[in-house]
Amino acid sequence: MIFMSHIIPVTIMSRFLYFILLFSIVAQQVNGNGSVPVGASLTATNNGIPWLSPSGDFAFGFQQTQGKDAFLLAIWFDKIPEKTVVWYPKGGPMVPRGSKVKLTNGIGLVLSDPQGKAIWTSGSISDLAYGFMNDTGNFVVVDSNNRKMWESFSFPADTILPAQVMERAEELNSKISKTNFTTGRFTLILLPDGNLILRKRDILSGISYNTYYRSGTRNDSNTTISGLRFIFDETGYMYILRRNGQIFEVNRKDALPSRDYYQRATLDSDGVFTQYYYPKNPTGNTSWNVSWSLPKNICNSITGTSGSGACGLNAVCSLDGNLVNCECPHGFSLLDPNDPNGDCKPNFTPTCDEGYDRDQFDFIELNNIDWPGSDYVHVNPTNEESCKTFCLQDCFCAVAIYGDFQCWKKRLPLSNGKKDPSQVVKAFLKSRKGDIPHQTPSVILREQDNNQRSLIFVVVSTCVFIIFILAGVICVGFFRIYKKTTKYHHLISNKSVDTSLPRFTYQELVEATGGFKDELGKGAFGIVYKGVIGVKTMAVKKLERVLQDGEKEFQTEVNAIAKTHHKNLVQLLGYCNEGEQRLLIYEYMCNGTLAAFLFGEMRPSWNLRSCIVLGIAKGLSYLHEECSTQVIHCDIKPQNILLDDCYNAKISDFGLAKLLMMNQSRTSTGIRGTKGYVAPEWFRNTPVTTKVDVYSFGVLLLEIISCRKSVISESDYEGVAVLTDWAWDCYQDGRLEVFLENDIEALDDYKRLTTFVMVGLWCVQENPSLRPTMRKVIQMLEGVVEVIEPPCPFPFSVTN
Repeated sequence: MIFMSHIIPVTIMSRFLYFILLFSIVAQQVNGNGSVPVGASLTATNNGIPWLSPSGDFAFGFQQTQGKDAFLLAIWFDKIPEKTVVWYPKGGPMVPRGSKVKLTNGIGLVLSDPQGKAIWTSGSISDLAYGFMNDTGNFVVVDSNNRKMWESFSFPADTILPAQVMERAEELNSKISKTNFTTGRFTLILLPDGNLILRKRDILSGISYNTYYRSGTRNDSNTTISGLRFIFDETGYMYILRRNGQIFEVNRKDALPSRDYYQRATLDSDGVFTQYYYPKNPTGNTSWNVSWSLPKNICNSITGTSGSGACGLNAVCSLDGNLVNCECPHGFSLLDPNDPNGDCKPNFTPTCDEGYDRDQFDFIELNNIDWPGSDYVHVNPTNEESCKTFCLQDCFCAVAIYGDFQCWKKRLPLSNGKKDPSQVVKAFLKSRKGDIPHQTPSVILREQDNNQRSLIFVVVSTCVFIIFILAGVICVGFFRIYKKTTKYHHLISNKSVDTSLPRFTYQELVEATGGFKDELGKGAFGIVYKGVIGVKTMAVKKLERVLQDGEKEFQTEVNAIAKTHHKNLVQLLGYCNEGEQRLLIYEYMCNGTLAAFLFGEMRPSWNLRSCIVLGIAKGLSYLHEECSTQVIHCDIKPQNILLDDCYNAKISDFGLAKLLMMNQSRTSTGIRGTKGYVAPEWFRNTPVTTKVDVYSFGVLLLEIISCRKSVISESDYEGVAVLTDWAWDCYQDGRLEVFLENDIEALDDYKRLTTFVMVGLWCVQENPSLRPTMRKVIQMLEGVVEVIEPPCPFPFSVTN
């Protein structure tokens, strides 16, 4: 009895103290001082009370998303009806009802499920004093010495706020969609070299590629002007602070006053980095408005063949003001209905497994739409009907793109789809005849609103009436232009189905090039001039020292070159064989040679260089193994690699070795006794095979990796004579950062970098039998085949 009389008062007192403490915690939250004591916790429920900042602008707690039993730990604008989320743990882990977040000494913030299993923690923090939700939207954890031990600003999700600073290597990651907070396809990061970039990533592997914005705040020769941190100040002004204290502006300085507006900058799920504002004292219904965005046109900004574009695979991207619109073409539907910017799955896939009957298929025509990264065959020149026929005859062809007398065949999946009124092309989507709608509109995407269709009908009718009135005037002008260009167009558009090419007279090419005035480049095979035939810009190569055995032999070799069709080969469009004049007409490459691109003042991005390497390898593999007649290029070097408008690599001058006189064929490089582009067997009494191209490709690969020329004068780099020697030394010593001059972007991708260097060293082996085929090179570069340690490439002298 005496024992019980002592226990009961103590128990009552303990409960009394517990309720006082609990009331104190709640009182702190109600009073709005923002402080959160150690041991405080929140539970994921429908009407849970969050931890508020002193002003009540921001709240920390659980947001209900994706259904009644799914909750997200987050920070959000609490006074805005939308409750816009500005922070959440990386990956956006969703937790069920009854989950808790607790501020625990020694551990920090701990998010756990209803069974007590930890889902996420902020990291161990000893001597923890309290947490604080401040009015800038930053949740801070403080120790007993009043030092910040953790803050949400240092681990941003997809949003930064005024007064927030991003240090080097910190990044924003988009979420998949508005309601799916899983890490999405886009990243904004301040690289360790000081460059602020936007780039894409593969969701499954996490590999980054396709950089579509660079601030340019990196400088190898003067690190004091490289970017130090990315700042979003209280006025809404965003800039990069350089190491020397100077400022690089990212947005306009005339920002909105923070006292009147809430502001945020978010990397949206479509890849656009957008600054928004919302009035603090709204009148009537309002929403977030856009004040600035980067890039201006995301549909055209993402290039390359890796992954999809701003929208998912097979989708089409277009802009509606500031908004990105992703649509699935007819015959496709969203793979995930909750991800409007995601991949589109085909209702059927063209297959050859069970036989292929072209009569079962027809096309749906789409105007001004293209998927530029998915073509595997390029036919130039041709006409529209032939383009459609080529696709119908090919069981793998899913889409044919036609424009400017050219045809591109594409296989699934389609990437980088975009709708652009400035693109005068037609897309022909192959569909089964029973699936094609009865109406034949020029563009069939997802069903449009009925009112919008009525408006379109009225506008189109009015336009037709106006066009009818102007038809007479237009016809007169067209007739005059037609007379001038007919003699060129009939040569291009009437190309027969076989490999014979349009033949031009020498005088026609004199006129087309303005008397051979605009020189694009000069090489061992001749001089290249810029010309215009009809309305099409072309490159005209005037050959020197060609075979003089007659027109038939020249025609045979030209037709052999014309039979090659690959996306990584420069397309031959026509020729001239008149008297002693031998000229070849090629498609024009607006971005010039790889040499100018690679060895210029600015180092190209690592991802772009990687894509260029693969493009060259695939083009060479096609020449070696897929042509009806094997082609050995004999002169692979940066000057013979051209870049199109999307920086896709295309090999030029292939097949021309046979057109040179025999006494010229082995001296086109002019380099002897050094490890330049020329394989050692050129200087020995051994057969010349496709392995000479593999050797040259290996040297070129090492050049692309290091952005340095294969033969370097000692005045430029003391003690460095040959790139292959240096590459082997750096690889053997484990000093690839020296070989790349601390190219941070490449070194961040160290596994792929090492693979590329090893492949390059295998390709430059002096013994041709040790060099891989180009098919094997592609497999190694793409990671399909493991790359084993290469031996020393040059165990004996090339001059013996």
